[in-house]
Order: sequence, then C-alpha cells, then structure tokens
Amino acid sequence: VQLVESGGGLAQPGGSLRLSCAASGFTFSSYTMSWVRQAPGKEREFVARITWSGGSTYYADSVKGRFTISRDNAKNTLYLQMNSLKPEDTALYYCGKARFGSSGSNLREYTDWGQGTQVTVSS
Repeated sequence: VQLVESGGGLAQPGGSLRLSCAASGFTFSSYTMSWVRQAPGKEREFVARITWSGGSTYYADSVKGRFTISRDNAKNTLYLQMNSLKPEDTALYYCGKARFGSSGSNLREYTDWGQGTQVTVSS
C-alpha cells in the first residue's frame, strides 16, 4: 500500500488549495478514505471522509462548507479542495485508508497513512 499526498503549500487567509492523494498497491475503489491533519503540539484530527463509491461524505464541523472531499476511482486518487482557508487550518495533512468493510468513522479503523503534505495559511 502506498499513499502519496501532494498539493500543499503556502496560502493566504481566504485562499484555496487542492490536495491530492495518489493511491497504489490496493483496490482503491473498495475502501473508505479520509483526510486528517495534525498541527504542531496537537493531536491528529479528522477532517473529511468519503465512502468507497463517493456516495457519502462527512466533514469536521471546523471545515464544513469550506472543504470538499472527492475521489476519482478510475485514477486511484483522493482529493481535498480547501477554500476560504484560515490560519487555524495550518497543519500537516494526511490521507488514510480505512480497514476493509469498516465505516472509517474512527481513526483507529485506519490501516495506512501517507507521509503528509504541509499546508500553511498566513499573510
């Protein structure tokens, strides 16, 4: 299993970034996937989740209405569109693969994580 995030960088408050997670080594279209983030000195926190088909999505309250998770199963790629960015969105963002058949609603259900991509929101 390999998960490789990209697309992070420096953005101004109110700006946008689009993260990607390229997946390989497993049948991507069969698994619930999520984005989580971890800021310095803080615990890893859930950001957004999408079911295997893309039919259902879930968001943390802190990003609802600003972030959109999506996936392209033909390209084995997970996305996170981040709009209206705030300084508190600054963190290392990871994509994760849930255990097969699990809902993915608990981070302990995740078996694999990428190496992360840094997002910094600052003027």
